[in-house]
Amino acid sequence: MSSDVPPTPPIMVGGYGTAGGYKFSEDEIDSVIKQWEDLLAHMNDDLTDARKIKEVQPPAKEFASEDFVSQGANPSGETLLQQHQRMYDYVNNFITALRAAKNKIKVSEQENRDQMNKQAKGA
Repeated sequence: MSSDVPPTPPIMVGGYGTAGGYKFSEDEIDSVIKQWEDLLAHMNDDLTDARKIKEVQPPAKEFASEDFVSQGANPSGETLLQQHQRMYDYVNNFITALRAAKNKIKVSEQENRDQMNKQAKGA
């Protein structure tokens, strides 16, 4: 996770959580989480596209192509990739916070739970 990713806003589910941010009923939280997970999947596709732009190669070994790639496409792709990664990390953090609020646990506990689930699926 990038250190410059803003913190997630306060989240309340039912009566649990911190006021002053988002508030969801217990009936709607699963739908909200699903919407954010769908967004994250689309953002993953965007990250793949940004990596392709960052890594584009010149079509020929001549000045115009190499200059365009080295001075334009690759640096722009790097910036695009960094910004997409920041947004991806933010959305991922927000999903973790939503799940933690739904489960009425701390975000750190939810992060551990998510990590164990990833490992179990990969085993």
